[in-house]
Amino acid sequence: MPSAPKWLFDVVERLLLPNVPLMKVSMSEYLSPSIKKIQFKGTFDSLQFQVGSYLDFRVSDTEARRYTVSYIDPQKETLEFIVHLHGKGQGRQFMEDLKVGDKVVVSAPRAHKCYEKSFKKYLIFGDETSLALACAFLPVLINNHHQFHFYFELAQVNQHVPKLLGIPNYTVFAKDGSFLNENWISNLPIFQGPTSNDTTFVLTGNAKSVQAFKKVIKNSTKAKIFSHGYWLEGKKGL
Repeated sequence: MPSAPKWLFDVVERLLLPNVPLMKVSMSEYLSPSIKKIQFKGTFDSLQFQVGSYLDFRVSDTEARRYTVSYIDPQKETLEFIVHLHGKGQGRQFMEDLKVGDKVVVSAPRAHKCYEKSFKKYLIFGDETSLALACAFLPVLINNHHQFHFYFELAQVNQHVPKLLGIPNYTVFAKDGSFLNENWISNLPIFQGPTSNDTTFVLTGNAKSVQAFKKVIKNSTKAKIFSHGYWLEGKKGL
């Protein structure tokens, strides 16, 4: 529900959100001109989080936007997000304006299924909007002894961000439309051998890139795929 009448959002907040703790911004910093790390404090021990959990923020009277949790520590009452400030919409303005001390009301956490402990190898693909998911995945991949690699398609100004976030085992690709080209995707190193058949692919970010990548995987491997397009040019609140 990216957009709805004000009265409907008011009813949802009044009737469905009272049990979700109020969150207070405790830290806010820019990792690049368009990527912001935001930390919240609150009482989160009664909430259930998993890899891929997201919260819906009401960014105006009539609009909501969905953001993936990058880190959660219930004992320290800490919740973090890595936010991509893109375009000129309400989501960007809301996140850009957040400052230490601000309080926000959010939905209860939900999740897109994207992780299975029994799968041993992971290739995780995305763009700036996927960095939070990458951060959420990382400790689980390490603690459960998975083999893993990250593919990021990033604008030039953001290509240093995975290193800032402490993400290992990654390859950065220019955000030049290459991941819309199925022939180009089929020549990626991951497909140059039999290992792709026992690799689990997690595809997020640009919905068109996800669609093209998924098609190549299906046509050339028997691999397991988790996919979810986070955004699509011209579509609000995907």
